[in-house]
Amino acid sequence: MTLKKKKYNLFHKFSRKIKFNMIKLFRSPGGARKVSLGFAVGFGMEMVVISTGSLVYLVFYPAVRLSGGSLPAAIIGNVIGKLTFLPIILLPFAKKIGEWLFPKRMIAVPMHEHAWRNLMHGDFTIFKHLLQGGLHVLIGMSVFGLVLGVASYFVVQYLYNQRKRHRLSKRAGATM
Repeated sequence: MTLKKKKYNLFHKFSRKIKFNMIKLFRSPGGARKVSLGFAVGFGMEMVVISTGSLVYLVFYPAVRLSGGSLPAAIIGNVIGKLTFLPIILLPFAKKIGEWLFPKRMIAVPMHEHAWRNLMHGDFTIFKHLLQGGLHVLIGMSVFGLVLGVASYFVVQYLYNQRKRHRLSKRAGATM
């Protein structure tokens, strides 16, 4: 007789992964400030991953260490940022914010459509235009990363303290 493994649907797996990562976050050492700071850095840096082509991971570890945050909390924040799909959802808004903060008139090259056959004939101006358009997205996603990082700092600090109080009250109740 073989035992069947129960198969869970996608939403159930997703919620279990988030709960598991949150439990790991609350039990990581370093106190509320260190954990909150690490989570905020990881979550905020996740916002600029798409616009930098994942090059932001080169400065991920040094940024966490220089800020004094917890590396496991930063990794968890980064994973939760990936699971929420926020960077993809916020991309069009980030481009608008980037254009607002860094207007197109500051870019001297006129934008027009390119044919791929021009690229085959040695005309590489398409890359220049892609980089200039990506600059607006990078600026906007950096703003979103900063705002969401600061907001997540306070949210995680509050949740960490609530969880700590809950655990201490359960432990005090169990010893009596």
